[in-house]
Amino acid sequence: MWRPSSVQRRYLHTTLCLVKKIPNNLKGKSTTDQRWLARQLNDPFVKASHDNNFRCRSAFKLLEIDEQFKILRPGHSVLDCGAAPGAWCQVAAQKVNSAGTNPELPCGAVVGVDINPHIAPLDGVHFLSNHDITDPATHAKLKELLPDGQAHVILSDMCPNASGFKHMDHERLIYMCLSLIDLAEKSLHTGGSLVCKYWDGALAHTLRDKLCRAFSSVRTLKPKASRKESSELYFLARMYKAPIK
Repeated sequence: MWRPSSVQRRYLHTTLCLVKKIPNNLKGKSTTDQRWLARQLNDPFVKASHDNNFRCRSAFKLLEIDEQFKILRPGHSVLDCGAAPGAWCQVAAQKVNSAGTNPELPCGAVVGVDINPHIAPLDGVHFLSNHDITDPATHAKLKELLPDGQAHVILSDMCPNASGFKHMDHERLIYMCLSLIDLAEKSLHTGGSLVCKYWDGALAHTLRDKLCRAFSSVRTLKPKASRKESSELYFLARMYKAPIK
């Protein structure tokens, strides 16, 4: 369970000078595997995720965004797209009190959707595993699961399986993000927020332009838990405008 914000800031807002650890036994490992293992051992967010029982380090990206912009509030309904393994749902469930942990606060709701067929259960979260977020059948289930059929916040940390071709992967992720704008028309409260990951590239402006038409405020974010060498960025879109019928 995530604990006091002072611990959070220790990992999110401090330049860490660590003694680099190298695995003692890398015999038989490829060069790529060696680099990955060394990076994991020297990553403070990996350690912090273990210490705080988060399912993966990406939890700290959402924690930092919410710490700054307060998009997740008790009683809110949250839809997490590409939810596996569930770290963002863990953060959302705590923030909106979807498990009813604090009886003095309103109880929210969290629904996580992923094409992955296996996601471990989580208190306060309803997972729709083996579901495509673009499928009308999934939209129908969301109408049933979300209070009033809509969410206050849509989250997306989803991405396509890497093809090895940077431009192709960038394009595929942009189109996945564009589908969230269509989803918002069906499932997001007026005034609601959307957070989506994208990879920087030629089509990023297309996504931003469409978000700007649908939301009153759009920001580009690079959380500290997002590795510097990665082209990964996030759009935070706020104050969703009701579509004109």
